[in-house]
Amino acid sequence: MDVHELRAALRAAGVPDGYYWIEGVHEPAPTPPDFAYLRKDRDGAWETGTYERGQHHALGRDTDEAEGCARLLRLLSGRSLP
Repeated sequence: MDVHELRAALRAAGVPDGYYWIEGVHEPAPTPPDFAYLRKDRDGAWETGTYERGQHHALGRDTDEAEGCARLLRLLSGRSLP
């Protein structure tokens, strides 16, 4: 799964658009006050976390895009990849 497929999976699962931010794919404007996110960090790893009160809080880092996508999907929908 890549970030574009993740966006489609979250929509199919009924997760509201304002609940998440996916770097380069889904960046709601105006930015919600709190949300779950998936972004690439300086080292090229995929960081999953939450954004609250103006601060990012990392929950996990994955070296593989598919693993990062799976982590955000589980976090927001409770679903795992088939």
